[in-house]
Amino acid sequence: MAFVAVAPVGIGATAPAARATCQIGVSAFVGRDHVAARLPAATAPVHMSINDAGVKAASSTASTADTVSASKEPLLVRAARGETTERPPVWMMRQAGRYMKVYQELAKKHPSFRERSEVSELSTEISLQPWTAFRPDGVILFSDILTPLPGMGVGFDIPDKGPVISPPLRSEGAIRAVHTLDPDAACPFVGQTLRDLRTEVGGEAAVLGFVGAPYTLATYCIEGGSSKSYSAIKKMAYTEPALLHSLLTKFADNIAKYCCYQIENGAQAVQMFDSWAGQLSPVDYDLFAGPYQRSVVEQVKAVHPDVPFIIYISQGGVLLEKMAATGVDVVSVDWTVDMADARARLGADMGVQGNLDPAVLLGSKELITERVIDVIRKAGPTGHVMNLGHGVLPITPEENVAHYFKTAQDFSW
Repeated sequence: MAFVAVAPVGIGATAPAARATCQIGVSAFVGRDHVAARLPAATAPVHMSINDAGVKAASSTASTADTVSASKEPLLVRAARGETTERPPVWMMRQAGRYMKVYQELAKKHPSFRERSEVSELSTEISLQPWTAFRPDGVILFSDILTPLPGMGVGFDIPDKGPVISPPLRSEGAIRAVHTLDPDAACPFVGQTLRDLRTEVGGEAAVLGFVGAPYTLATYCIEGGSSKSYSAIKKMAYTEPALLHSLLTKFADNIAKYCCYQIENGAQAVQMFDSWAGQLSPVDYDLFAGPYQRSVVEQVKAVHPDVPFIIYISQGGVLLEKMAATGVDVVSVDWTVDMADARARLGADMGVQGNLDPAVLLGSKELITERVIDVIRKAGPTGHVMNLGHGVLPITPEENVAHYFKTAQDFSW
């Protein structure tokens, strides 16, 4: 699919000097309905985030990264924390990738997606391509939500037709074999890319990390790849629910660790994608998706309470209130919901991201301007991150992407 506040203070080519040790507890799911138990409050945060001293002490002269004033933090971080900003920060999902000619040329030389995403020099270069071209307010790590799976004992590949997990996880033995993730051992290239992005971007934009949510990872692993019917995971949910819950619990704990690892290597905000949770009925969302999203958020917030956490669910318009209830800072809204309605449903205290229809970028510049301004005005000046309602389409003209960014960045309240 790739963030900190100022010119790298304590974060650069090496890990942060004040790097926290992310100590994640095991998620507890109890009772017949496997309701998620709240995490114990016994563990105090072992890391002071870079903002803990900032918001009410903007005039402080403290020099460490943990005491940087809020006024020097990137626009995206301030908006994601619910601040009123002079204009909305703007980036795009799938910002680095196939619509860019420079990416297409690089992909010809390095045809393997896993090579492009798991060699830090290539991942950094790709992550920076849209930064060089458009200067977005968020620079997202070029990676994939499946990247940590080998570190849990699950192999995968991403040929041209899409991800493949072979064999799929459909037995008790296969799911029992899924083990604890050590991100530093399994994904050192992710940490290196994030540190390099911090160095390259400095304080001009936020560096963003991202992860896949437990239900979506389980869907890929049980289906063996992408699916149109989701019949394998739904069969397991309805015939062997305890088995599915055991896998989701493992994924929740591992993804929480992976989030912390990204933050501790420079990510200033993290977005969790639950791509397939929008295919669940509300009752099944409450059983198999929402509790595990909440588990990830709670575990990460226990260690990094001030790092903004964003959630996105494709076709999740009916789930907005449930998404907000997971404890995130920002709900990313897809384009099927009017932004004014989303604001009314979520309330003034919940940040929002989005939500331009990606296909609008195939239209005229006049249309793009009209629709971008419409979203911004409906979202208002507080706690809004401008984005698309889904990933940018591969056929999108780069000049239209440039106009999208310019329109948002030229706006002022």
